[in-house]
Amino acid sequence: MGAIEKRKRKFEELFDLPFGVDEYSSGEKRFSRAPAHVIVGVVAFLCKVLYRYDTVGLEKLDVLAEKSGVLAVSNHTSYLDVVFMYVSMFGHHWPRFVARDSLFEKNALLGWAIAHVGALPITRDSADRTAVKRAARMLKNGEVVAIMPEGSRRGKSSTVPRVHGGAALIARMGKAPILPMGVRNVDVIKRKGERLRFPKVTVVYGDPVLLEDFNFLPKEDRLDGCVWYSLRECFALFKGIEPDQVDMKSLFPDDKDFTRVFADHPIARHTAEEVARAADRR
Repeated sequence: MGAIEKRKRKFEELFDLPFGVDEYSSGEKRFSRAPAHVIVGVVAFLCKVLYRYDTVGLEKLDVLAEKSGVLAVSNHTSYLDVVFMYVSMFGHHWPRFVARDSLFEKNALLGWAIAHVGALPITRDSADRTAVKRAARMLKNGEVVAIMPEGSRRGKSSTVPRVHGGAALIARMGKAPILPMGVRNVDVIKRKGERLRFPKVTVVYGDPVLLEDFNFLPKEDRLDGCVWYSLRECFALFKGIEPDQVDMKSLFPDDKDFTRVFADHPIARHTAEEVARAADRR
């Protein structure tokens, strides 16, 4: 058995165990957070010192997570947006970030670190049923799961960002609300050909999105439409503008444009408190 296979076997033991909650209803005990406390604590300190990061709207996640699992989504401009999303939750929640499987395999130390802070592998550009079912199960058991629906860093790889409906499928299977997020100024930290910068970074949480609000769409468009709408919310938070000011056609030229659809049929906006009260009544 090769070194990569041995690492994968060890990590597999962690992927299905609780992390963001103490245990599941089946009695499975969570794996130790001790390595995560050290790793995330050090990273959070550096982020605070170097980038003076701030968090806006974290209470929305707090309210939602008291009643159910939450699927946090964001646009993806840098590896660092994942870092700032994580540290913004540190001390409140232990999110399970969905990351491409190659990150667990290429470097032993990186693979060990991200596995022990609760990350989950997914095979990019494929119908990874195992990853979808695993993430949905965690949502059902009250964990916070985070994913970048674009699938790749915008402008940082040869892969063209697309609107992937898989995030909405995970939310539907996990019976969880979607919570859009944006990380401002992370895109200017290191631009190609420019020196490293140290801007103030702000992590902004939006309002929850419910999959059932998209039932008016044809069945084949519901998942993609929900993710398209959620990503528009993310870009609005990221840019500090209104959602209808986001030019989604230019951001996703190869995907269906729902701008006119949602202009003619506005999606209801919900507060975190409203969604939490509805969860109580279920």
